[in-house]
Amino acid sequence: MAKSSGTYTPMMAQFLALKSQHADVLLLYRMGDFYETFFEDAKIAARELELTLTSRDGGPDGQRIPMAGIPHHALDNYLPRLIARGYRVAICEQMEDPQKAKGLVRREVVRVVTPGTLLESGMLAEKHNNYLVAVTREGDGFGLAYCDASTGEFATTELPSVASVRLELERLGAVECLLPLDLRRIDWVPAPDRHLKPRSLGVLWQDALPESIQVTPRPPEDFKPESARKALMRQFQVGSLEGFGCSNMSLATAAAGAIVTYLQDTQRAQLPLFSGLRTYHESKTMVIDGLTRKHLELTATARDGSAKGSLVHLLDRTRTPMGARRLRQWLLAPLLDPEAIVARHDAIEELLNQPSLLRAFATALEPVRDIERLTGRVAASSINGRELLALGNSLAALPAIGAVAQRCQSPLLNQLAAPPELLAHLGTLIQDTLVEAPPISTTEGGLIREGVNEQVDALRTLQRDDKTWLLNFESDERARTGIKSLKVNHTKAFGYYIEVTHANRHLVPDNYHRKQTLVNCERFITPELKSREQDIVQSEERLFRLEHSLFDDLRHQAAEQIPSLQETGQQLAVIDVLLSLAEVARDRHYVRPSVGEDERLTVQGGRHAVVENHLPVGTFVPNDALLDTSNERMMILTGPNMAGKSTYMRQLALIIILAQMGSFVPADQAHIGIVDRIFTRIGAVDDLSTGQSTFMVEMNETANLLHHATTRSFVLLDEVGRGTSTLDGLSIAWAVAEHLANAVRARAIFATHYHELTGLSTTQPSVRSYRVLVEETQDDVIFLRRVVPGGADRSYGIEVARLAGLPPSVIQRARQVLGALEKNNRLFDSLKKTLVQEVPPQKQLPLFEMSR
Repeated sequence: MAKSSGTYTPMMAQFLALKSQHADVLLLYRMGDFYETFFEDAKIAARELELTLTSRDGGPDGQRIPMAGIPHHALDNYLPRLIARGYRVAICEQMEDPQKAKGLVRREVVRVVTPGTLLESGMLAEKHNNYLVAVTREGDGFGLAYCDASTGEFATTELPSVASVRLELERLGAVECLLPLDLRRIDWVPAPDRHLKPRSLGVLWQDALPESIQVTPRPPEDFKPESARKALMRQFQVGSLEGFGCSNMSLATAAAGAIVTYLQDTQRAQLPLFSGLRTYHESKTMVIDGLTRKHLELTATARDGSAKGSLVHLLDRTRTPMGARRLRQWLLAPLLDPEAIVARHDAIEELLNQPSLLRAFATALEPVRDIERLTGRVAASSINGRELLALGNSLAALPAIGAVAQRCQSPLLNQLAAPPELLAHLGTLIQDTLVEAPPISTTEGGLIREGVNEQVDALRTLQRDDKTWLLNFESDERARTGIKSLKVNHTKAFGYYIEVTHANRHLVPDNYHRKQTLVNCERFITPELKSREQDIVQSEERLFRLEHSLFDDLRHQAAEQIPSLQETGQQLAVIDVLLSLAEVARDRHYVRPSVGEDERLTVQGGRHAVVENHLPVGTFVPNDALLDTSNERMMILTGPNMAGKSTYMRQLALIIILAQMGSFVPADQAHIGIVDRIFTRIGAVDDLSTGQSTFMVEMNETANLLHHATTRSFVLLDEVGRGTSTLDGLSIAWAVAEHLANAVRARAIFATHYHELTGLSTTQPSVRSYRVLVEETQDDVIFLRRVVPGGADRSYGIEVARLAGLPPSVIQRARQVLGALEKNNRLFDSLKKTLVQEVPPQKQLPLFEMSR
């Protein structure tokens, strides 16, 4: 906003000076009970928030300035709408009492609100973390750090490629990403990563990032390792970063330091207090990319994106929002360390073996609220009365939780066997000090219980006496003047006044002094009321200041315990998740799986966790599975549509994820050789935004898994090659299956309608053919949903079409055409015989030339 402030009014000059420091954000300028916007900001606010655009004097030569505002108490209603539309918002507050200010009230920007810096509970999804991420690069390596300002979580790592950066951002579900200005453009993309998205050289860096992330460019110097290291050491008040494990990780340090600098620039007085900086490595958890998460419906359904119907919805019986967030973290980052997995299994087994423990924990956790985010509000000095009482009630429950934890053997369950006494004492103090239903405002009284403070009680007595006096005064004035509708009211702007309608104006006594004229009435003051008003206002101000001071004392005592509060919140979240998983295991009859460093996958009586939940009890048909990397690496799965192939594939993936996140699994028995990554290539979809056909998308996804799968991976392929001509598709499917079996050697299920692929089991020792059983009658086909050895020789597509409701004439004609084709076309019989001959895979390349 390039305007000279010399000819503007002092207030407008102040606004312009502040705006010049925050030119790229909307500035909400506090004026009394409103946040006002001016100039272009006002036009944007009026449009986005559906406000009335007005104007006011203040410009040169009497120029009127566009203006739009919102009530200060409604900020939490309007701010999320601006943030959701991609705006960053600067909050400018009055830094002194307007009644005591000499001249213009001093104002400052106290905070810049962005998607990744939200703290207000009303603006955050309870069960989702709100991650701010920073990414930097040097050579072929990347540094990535993330934090949740609302909970104090802060972590950093180093990654080897663009693809791994994207995977981590997808896992985190980050909402804002900080990038150095000089990294917004890249001049290369590693060859294995080109499948991510078609791009030319010099493309914007953020094109490699998930579309849901808001990219915030930052000065490159914020990412310099040395300046970042100093920023981190100042933040944590340490002499080195060795205690955080990143002293020799310059890129990780650079990304983490950039986050700290950004928060210092934007949050100022409300800077989050982190419990520490955790250095982690991607090799410690299973990789689940966004496509796999979508195909398996881990956190949202593919149909409408709703959480209801997803795996996390089924598992989530947590009692606290922090528990729900931790459950989601476990689900999206299953462990690779068998010892850590077994520790979670041990805890769940103990809860199931001792139902009284499960019930006792559930009861003890009932009063607990979101300690993690409440602590974040304490750290930012923005917690209100209701939130502080919620924290107090949560802390007061710690002794009862500790008593239950003392009965447990599992380290994950008994970690709060001796909860911090200071926290329990703080909880009781908060409960004893605050009223049962505190107001949201902390500056207008009504916070402190009766009997807590003698001065508060005395001032409240005066307040009650004043109210009685006002009622008596109003009654006396009605009787003296004969004005039955006379009222004594009060506003912050005008103080106390006597209100008389215009119809009774002739009855107004001489000692009434007019204060304000309105459309329907007039307001008056008398010397007696004016004198009493001063006493009332003074006692009110004293009471409000005293209550706010007592509240601040409580808040400061809580702030002194922030590290302990953060640790306790994390421990309670873990217990909450374990209780949830135990209850699901109990009610859904899940079993404890065994896990190991081997590469064997054995499941007996496996079930799809979500599908069986939507069916009548006992109607889901369970199935077995056996995969390893020596004798039986790949299943070629054939059978008709609707027979259950997709469900079978997905249920095995879900069993692996459940087992490695530490949950029991829906099966009669299961052993999981640790899986490092799950790949899925399921379904047909195009990508019109990048001009990719269905088949191109299919090939991109197939290329991704062939490039990145290892012997420890689990691969699900469904109908590879169906997006092109029959000969092309069969050729590609055959070659992909051979490559998986011979070169990648991952555990894999390859579902297909190309029955010819069953011939691989005769040439590849590690490939086995399976089919989904179908029972044919004279007039119908019954899907038995049992997976058994052997290959199918029919797809029953016409029967599925009949079940879908195609007209009988179409079905009849389709059968006639199929009969003619089967009678006259012997191509695939001879093709299959050729393919299964003992010919080295590299000599089969002419197959790809057949379709040219």
